[in-house]
Amino acid sequence: MTTNTNHTNHTTNHTTNHTNHTTNHTNHTTNTTNTAHTVDTTGTVNTTDSRLNFAKAAPKAFRALIGFDAAAREGLDPALVELIQIRASHLNHCAYCLHMHTNDARKAGESEDRLHLVAVWREARHFFTPKEQAALALTEAVTLVADAGVPADVYAEAAAHFPEEELAHVLALILTINTWNRVALSTGKVAGTDER
Repeated sequence: MTTNTNHTNHTTNHTTNHTNHTTNHTNHTTNTTNTAHTVDTTGTVNTTDSRLNFAKAAPKAFRALIGFDAAAREGLDPALVELIQIRASHLNHCAYCLHMHTNDARKAGESEDRLHLVAVWREARHFFTPKEQAALALTEAVTLVADAGVPADVYAEAAAHFPEEELAHVLALILTINTWNRVALSTGKVAGTDER
């Protein structure tokens, strides 16, 4: 079964949702502190870990990140943007961002099949275009850069599918979602509390 035709049908819906996406990162940072939900070695959830609100504590840095995020996604297919953000969030174990971006993708018309299969896209290649596959492979390599760098074949495959400027935007998007994941994880953001 091929779903690439279905992919084109929801691209228009993604465009509208992504126009508002940058605002979403701002909207979910309204409290001065976050109560992190950490789990100790016995599996007990601890909700007393109070952490800073990054947007309030470092507003210039936060606004710069918002600007970087907006510039990165400029000109990219909105469906591809969500796939990249979802895959990086899987790899970084960021439940907060994963919840946000799967919901954003779903609202924009992404299929449940593709959402469920992003984490195992290599075993379900027929659900993703060759261009999406190249972007997902690059996302994995950059996100896990400490493991093996960015292999030449992964980079070459991405470069074969994206013109240089678009590839630069894909790379920038991978960098921004990795940063958002780290902000959310280090400040104890809780999945489902993004106030949208």
